[in-house]
Amino acid sequence: MPLSALVLVILAGLIHASWNIAAKKAGGDARFAFFTSVVLMLVWAPVGLWAAWGVLPGWGWAEWALVALSGVLHVLYYVVLLRGYRKADLTVVYPLARGSGPLLSSLVAVMLLGEQISALGLAGIAGVTGGVFLIAGGPGLLRAAHDPAQRRRVHKGMLYGLVTGVFIASYTVVDGYAVKFMLMSPILVDYLGNFVRLALLAPAMLRDRAAAWLLWHQQWKYALLVGTISPVSYVLVLYAMQVAPLSHVAPAREVSMLFAALIGGHLLGEGDRLQRLCGAALIAAGVMALALG
Repeated sequence: MPLSALVLVILAGLIHASWNIAAKKAGGDARFAFFTSVVLMLVWAPVGLWAAWGVLPGWGWAEWALVALSGVLHVLYYVVLLRGYRKADLTVVYPLARGSGPLLSSLVAVMLLGEQISALGLAGIAGVTGGVFLIAGGPGLLRAAHDPAQRRRVHKGMLYGLVTGVFIASYTVVDGYAVKFMLMSPILVDYLGNFVRLALLAPAMLRDRAAAWLLWHQQWKYALLVGTISPVSYVLVLYAMQVAPLSHVAPAREVSMLFAALIGGHLLGEGDRLQRLCGAALIAAGVMALALG
């Protein structure tokens, strides 16, 4: 992987962890996702118009189909992620989501896009698996938990984390194909896909506009932060995909788990911080091995 691509994904990882912590603190649902999409649309409109100028007339059905599919997958990912944050700890949901996503992305890249993986990459898979085991409870999973309520909370976090990981892998492959093989602008893939997200999330807003307005007053600061910085992290990753293999970039960006486990555990006061931080570190080492191999 070129050094420039690695720098991009590390910076993206820090930004990604930051907005996920803000989303966790907001405690939002699909309406919060709508708020952030509106902020994204408005804040990044000048950049979106600049990127679209003179480009969109040359697009065919394939480009628009990829944008539509990307938008749908991103909505499913974000809604499931937010629900997981309401039901379980960020330090369980986030690492599992970010750890399983690149494994699936790399598998698809190897099987369908002709990329290859080495023995070091296979060792990386083992590292991710071990990290997931630690975050999910470690040796405590092999015996009955002393606190059934906490065990149920961890299990919920595992479920939401893994489902989120499936959607991460799905949109990573779709968007990676768009920017690497269809040579579409990373900015346009994300910005135009946001309009699809807005359309899909609008019904959640319209069902009870009074309640949505109340939520906006409670969550607008978090929505402003997430809507402003979240596209930066993902567009950086898409640019990295243009110069490095998808099967390398997708795992490497998961160094964000270290930031999330460290910062999130401190700010949110979630339990078992040391064990979860060790698990996140092991996953990060695993995904870096995947990036190199």
